[in-house]
Amino acid sequence: MRYVVMVSHGDFAPGLHSAVQMMTGKRDDVLSTSLRDGMGTDEFSDNFTALISGFTEEDEVILLADILSGSPFTNALRILDEKGFTPRTLVIAGMNMPLAITAVLMKDNMDLAMLKETLLSEGRNGLCEFVVQSDDSEDDI
Repeated sequence: MRYVVMVSHGDFAPGLHSAVQMMTGKRDDVLSTSLRDGMGTDEFSDNFTALISGFTEEDEVILLADILSGSPFTNALRILDEKGFTPRTLVIAGMNMPLAITAVLMKDNMDLAMLKETLLSEGRNGLCEFVVQSDDSEDDI
C-alpha cells in the first residue's frame, strides 16, 4: 500500500488531514500526527512510530511536512530511515491543501517520480493572489 503521512507543528497536520478527509472521504491510507505545544520530540517520535507501526516492507510512504528541516520533518525522516523506508519514501515539505488532496487522490495512479512532479506542481499552483476589484459605482435606486 502507498500511504500519505502528514506531520507538522501544532494542529496543522491533523487539521489538514481533517479538511482533506472532507474532500476525499475517510481513508485508512492517510495518516497524520503533530508536534504539539509543550510536547517533546521524544513523545512526537513515539507517536510517529506508533502511527506507522502497521506498515510493511512492501509499503511506500508519501511524507508531507509543514516545513523543511523542522522537528516533525527530521524526526519522521529519522524513524522512516531506521525502519528501512527511505528508498520507498517521497518527501515533500511545505504542504498545502491542493498538494495534499492531489497526493491522496493520485497516489495510486502513477510512479513516485511522476507523482513528485505532479505534487510539486499542484502545491505551487495552489499559491496565488486573488485581487478583489471594488465596484465604486453608485447604484441609483
